This record gives sequence, structure tokens and C-alpha cells, in this order.
Amino acid sequence: MFIVSPFTLSPLPFLLLCPFKSPSSLPLFTTPLVILPTFTFLPRFPLFLLHPRTLSSLSLFPQVLSSVQRRGGSSVAAAMDLLAYLKTQFVLQLLLGFVFVVSGLIINFIQLLTCVLWPFNKQLYRRINTRLSYSLWSQLVMLLEWWSGTECTLYTDQATVEKFGTEHVIIILNHNYEIDFLCGWTMCERYGVLGSSKVLAKHELLKVPLIGWTWYFLEIVFCKRKWEEDRDTVFRGLDRLKDYPEFMWFLLYSEGTRFTEKKHQISMEVAESKGLPKLKYHLLPRTKGFTTTLKCLKGTVSAVYDVTLNFKDHQVPTLLGIINGKRYMADMRIRRFPVDEIPEDEKECANWLHKLYQEKDALQEHYHKEGTFPGPTITPPRRLWTLLNFLFWATLLLSPLINFACGVVVSGSPLLILGFSLFLIIASIAIRRLIGVTEIKKTGSSYGDEGAKKQN
Repeated sequence: MFIVSPFTLSPLPFLLLCPFKSPSSLPLFTTPLVILPTFTFLPRFPLFLLHPRTLSSLSLFPQVLSSVQRRGGSSVAAAMDLLAYLKTQFVLQLLLGFVFVVSGLIINFIQLLTCVLWPFNKQLYRRINTRLSYSLWSQLVMLLEWWSGTECTLYTDQATVEKFGTEHVIIILNHNYEIDFLCGWTMCERYGVLGSSKVLAKHELLKVPLIGWTWYFLEIVFCKRKWEEDRDTVFRGLDRLKDYPEFMWFLLYSEGTRFTEKKHQISMEVAESKGLPKLKYHLLPRTKGFTTTLKCLKGTVSAVYDVTLNFKDHQVPTLLGIINGKRYMADMRIRRFPVDEIPEDEKECANWLHKLYQEKDALQEHYHKEGTFPGPTITPPRRLWTLLNFLFWATLLLSPLINFACGVVVSGSPLLILGFSLFLIIASIAIRRLIGVTEIKKTGSSYGDEGAKKQN
């Protein structure tokens, strides 16, 4: 008999295989069961009891099972094979999504209650919501760091790293990948600014449950990318952030939308018409958002971090890949520019941004040729907080869910079983739609595409 437990070891969930001398060690579970969710002592982590004889009689785990049996069920490699297989199973992924969605709704409700604090103590409201949002966002970071095991390597100098988490900054990140925001968040988490991270977000995201609602309570600035309509909203939103009590990293996707070949072609036509140098790996940056943000937060932010992201071996990462446990290797080139070195004049500031993107393009060209960015490397260690936070929510929410599911099955009531099945279907569709928000083929603006604009 083996106990397989998501335990607080690396990587998460680590399969703790405990061979018993005899199945009689746990007589209650000697009945042939494929996977029986139950709960152990404190802390009440989910356990999965797997009986090798039962698995061998089924075709559910043919390759994994043979690997486990060949190695006597004690090899770490066999455990990792089994873990990798389990990560691809829809039921486990649905449980992960259930924890994220339900905990997010609970967090959003608590955030709504904290609004009563705003008229009396605005800074207390902000500090509370910073920690509430951390409890939600860190679950996504946990998927990247512990579930997927994705590694993020920084290419920068030690003097720059020592500034991380100690100042208000603007982050400029290329927008080429579905999980570029997650790579940014994992760096925010490791340097203690995940809960207070900000972004200039498109207005459509405000309507997305959990994500948009949490951002609303975090005072995220939303824009429709039409300057005539956005001017007052953006100025008001940025002005409110001047006295933010926590160090914040304010993310800007200056390209305005995620990179695709079609958008790149249109963007370079715009660059040619304006007499600007063409870019190979980026879209032409939209300077208005950057110049406005820098102007409004002058005196608050002390630096601009330019972050250029790419992945080893020409990997094209997706959020679905992360959920399936696929491991990626991310590289991030980070350069720090003090605000005092950036021109204050709007036109000169815009030219500075264009020059920055030409340098980013050269960095990407270097990466495509050499497989690395120039400069020294630093790999900041992942922290346990994301893992512990997820285990807290999983323990709190999965125990009653599994008990209820078992009760439904035992009841034998067709109506209850049908209702619960319908709930699972609706939940899976909702989670899939949330994932769809990040997919390249379903996101982005109609950049320069007049036909698409008419359809919208």
C-alpha cells in the first residue's frame, strides 16, 4: 500500500510514497479502490490511497504503473512519473480551479466589506486589500513555481537586484507570451510586492470575474485605449496612487496588445509611415501611456525597470501547459533606469521609449542567436508562502466538497447526482473561459485592423 500526498516539499505537490509492510497496516482501505480521497491528521492535507494490485488490473496508468512496479514503487523517478501523469488529469485540474474560483469569490466578498474603511482610513483599506489580493494571485504563482516547476532566471547586476522591493517603479515588459504576466508576478512575489503590483489594464478586464473585481478593489487603472475617453480616468487613477503605502511595481505593456505576426505587420507599416526604425520582435510602442504614467507618478516612482522576456529552446508557453504541469525555462533581462535620467518633455520621453524598444529588439536578437541574454545571472529562490497559502485554501474548501460529493454518490439519488454533475460541467466551462482570457488567439486589440474595429 502506498500513500500519495500533496506535501509541502519541492516540487508541489510532492508525492510522498510510504511503503507499508503489509496492506493490513491500513485494514480499512484494503478494499480495491483506484483513488480514494480522504483526509489525515493535522494538518489535514488530502491523501490519495493507491493499491498497486488494483492499479494493475486497470488500464488507467499503463506506462506509469509499469515504471512504478519495475522500480519496486520506491524510486523518486517513478514517483515523479506518476506525479506528471496526475497533473494532466482533468479531475485534479478541476479541483485546482475550484479552489481558485471559490477562494476568489470569498476574497472578493471580504474586499467588498472593507470598502466601509475607505472614508475613515484609506491606508488601512489599502494594506488589507494588498494582502487579500496576494492570497488570490499567489495561487497562480504557485501553479507556475510549484505545480509546473517553471524556473525564472534574471540577467541583471547585483546592484539592481538590491533595489527590488524597496522602491516604487514602472515596469516595461514585452507582451509576446500567454504567461508573461505570470513570470512578472513570480518576480513580484519573490521580492514582496505581489499584492501591491499595479497595471494599466484594458477596460474589458474589469468585467472578468475574480481578476477584474480584485483589480477594482486594488485601484487598478482601467482604460479603453481611446485617449479622448481615457484622459480624465487615467489622470484621476494615477493621481490616487501617489500616496500608496506599499511599494508598488506598475506594469506597462507599451505595445498595447500581445504580439502576433498579423499585428506586427500592421505595426511596422505604421512605423514606416512615421519614419521610425522597424522592430523585428516587438510591436511599435504606444508612447502616450508611458509618458502619462511617468508624468503623473513623478516624485512617487524612482525608476523604470525594462524587462525583456524569452524562453529557452524556443518554448511557446501557455497557461494550459502550466496547468498540465509542463515545465518552462524563462529568462528575463532587467535594466534599471532612474527616473531622473529620463527626459521630462513629452516628445523627448516618447523618443526615449522608442530607443528603448530598439535596444529590447537587439537583446531579443542576441537571445535568438546565443540562447541567453548578456550579463550576469541571478536565480532568486522561490518562497514557501505561495505553497502554504494554496494548502490553506485547499484544506478549507476541498474537505467539504469531497464529503459532499461522497454523500451524493452514496445517496443514490438520480436528482442529486444529476445536479452535482451539472455543477461540475458549469464549473469546468467557467474555469476554461477564465483560462481563455490569456490565450493569444482570443486576446489583444484590433491594432490597426479597420475591419476588426468595425466588427467590434
